[in-house]
Amino acid sequence: MTQDRSATVVGAGIVGVSCALYLQREGFKVTLIDRGGPGEGASFGNAGNLGFASCVPAGMPGILKKVPGMLFDSDSPLKLRWGHALKALPWFMRFIANSRPERVEKIADARHSLLSRLHEGYDPLIADAGAQDLINPTGLLMTWESEAAFAGAAYGLDLRRRRSIHFETLDGNEARQIEPALSQSVARGIYIPRLAHVLDPLRLTQTLARHFALRGGTILREAVTGFEIGPEGPRKVLTDRGAHDVATLVVAAGVWSRPLAAQLGTDVPLEAERGYHVMFHPQDLSLRVAVMSADRYIAVTHMKEGIRATGVAEFADPAAPPNMANAAMVRRQAQALLPRLKGEPKTEWMGPRPSHPDSKPVIGRSPRHKNVIFAFGHDHIGLALGGITGKLVGELATGKTPSVDLAPFRPDRF
Repeated sequence: MTQDRSATVVGAGIVGVSCALYLQREGFKVTLIDRGGPGEGASFGNAGNLGFASCVPAGMPGILKKVPGMLFDSDSPLKLRWGHALKALPWFMRFIANSRPERVEKIADARHSLLSRLHEGYDPLIADAGAQDLINPTGLLMTWESEAAFAGAAYGLDLRRRRSIHFETLDGNEARQIEPALSQSVARGIYIPRLAHVLDPLRLTQTLARHFALRGGTILREAVTGFEIGPEGPRKVLTDRGAHDVATLVVAAGVWSRPLAAQLGTDVPLEAERGYHVMFHPQDLSLRVAVMSADRYIAVTHMKEGIRATGVAEFADPAAPPNMANAAMVRRQAQALLPRLKGEPKTEWMGPRPSHPDSKPVIGRSPRHKNVIFAFGHDHIGLALGGITGKLVGELATGKTPSVDLAPFRPDRF
């Protein structure tokens, strides 16, 4: 551990901002660097769910039989740019290997070890920044549109139940009592009452970043291009604007962390799972709860500026132009699930989720450099894990025993 009480965090999404705040709370003088403004990347467009119940990994038993058909189904949420297929093939092979039942159980345990501390990580940051008005504790309703589909979800529900996640099992009519806007096609559901969602993920990230700056933190809008490495590790961060001295370095740049980690001597199988959202204008429909359709692979949440529907996992180069036909598919699925959701979207968006094939983030010290900490690859649960990741990074930077066993999240586990 370096004696210089300064730290540089690369990446100003919700994870990076949380890391910066916890380092600041530990007494570090912190600089936060990102090519964009705080929260303007993948943190901008997520569904907003603080999904503490999301211990279930993306790769589940039986996924091998489903993937080929999904790739050729125009209505499937899984998309692959064929020019990217060869590059993504090793990721998919590892993803399938991690879908074996014994691996799924261990992955679910690891994810739950972080998710169960969601509020422990966030509550102090949100309270200090005065951002409580952005948290809506209405619960989450997951839906299925056939008994067969619900039966197929039994293993995932059991994974949650065995990790003490409480939910209520509903028939279609009971689900519509909780959310009357649901289609009559909904046959089954579960309601997770303790789950909250963020009414504006961008505003939350910006509010936390402003609080960081008010406490003396520095925010630089620059693109990191590399590092100057000394005998003890990186001593300068190189950007498109110049060079900055660095003592403790945290890499929390989402999908852009892969090339940065490679420059620091660590290769990680990080892919961009590009998600899409559509925002509907405020309208007469006001959702009582956040809704997630297991059949349609979409989430719909009521936010400050309207209703947001999110979905799709598109594997492509993170910098490739978006395919807004995917956003149109999300819109169609949302309006089928919620027939009273009217009109054309006021905005459409695409952002790259950083995903590892074992559905777990990397959180830990660099295997090569003692002054480098990695914190990236949170796939679909980056918003949920931002706070606790920040707390763990603060503990690592000060030499404390981490609150969570970080062995499952080692950077060199691959």
